[in-house]
Amino acid sequence: MALVNLTSGPDFLLLGLMDDTVAHPVLFLLFLSVYLLNAMGNLSMVVLVRSDGALCSPMYYFLGHLSFVDACFTTVTVPRLLVSLLHPAQAISFQACFAQMYFFLALGVTESYLLAAMSYHRAVAVCRPLHYTAVMTPQRCASGCVLGGGSPALAAPHHAHLHALLPPLCPLLLSLATSDTSSTEIAIFSEGRAVVLTPLILVSLSYAHILHAVLRVLSAGGSSSAFSTWGAHLVVVSLFFGSVLFVYFRPSSAYSVRYNRLASVVYAVVTPTLNPFIDSLRNKE
Repeated sequence: MALVNLTSGPDFLLLGLMDDTVAHPVLFLLFLSVYLLNAMGNLSMVVLVRSDGALCSPMYYFLGHLSFVDACFTTVTVPRLLVSLLHPAQAISFQACFAQMYFFLALGVTESYLLAAMSYHRAVAVCRPLHYTAVMTPQRCASGCVLGGGSPALAAPHHAHLHALLPPLCPLLLSLATSDTSSTEIAIFSEGRAVVLTPLILVSLSYAHILHAVLRVLSAGGSSSAFSTWGAHLVVVSLFFGSVLFVYFRPSSAYSVRYNRLASVVYAVVTPTLNPFIDSLRNKE
């Protein structure tokens, strides 16, 4: 018998969200419904913004890009999750895992920078309404989407390429390593601060200016309607960045499988699904 080389590359075993397979059918229907709702909401928003000439304001320009990124962001992970819920303990090759991680991180960083650009847009609209048209020009909006990663093709090389190519990012993999991972953790946290904390700081500063302007109006006896305009956006942004910080900015010694799974669902599935509905159902256009 001829000898053949049976060496194969490493595989990763996907355990899914819950160890108990009894709840998998319910979770499958739940995530399938959420994914279809996400795709319907985000893709409808993209088509509407692109086809309706009346929706040519900067707000809808950013919203169209965000909806496209949200649809791609969930598509990277949720279909694979649905398969694993139907067929538990599915293995994924190293190449497929690497590709999924790359696009997941690229789109995640894209979303964070887009949220930062949109928060700046809202700050200008609330704090400097008379200068709005002069500040939010089409050229600046286009520049904001390019710098923030308005499309995966632009986001990957500019912001997420090195982030996705870093050594194992998952805290669980670091905790399983037998060698010293202190230098790896320092590299990951340092680079993570640049791609996550930078837009988070920009978002925080923008909403701080908005809050200051709204409180000033209220103190002068004005209406509190501004709260309903940006309050829901602030909740979604807080959920996104809060869950990201919870998962990726803790030391490997504090890793928790149960809570990390829940937090990952929040920023990877929940917030991308809420974004188009919050931005569309709260305005007459």
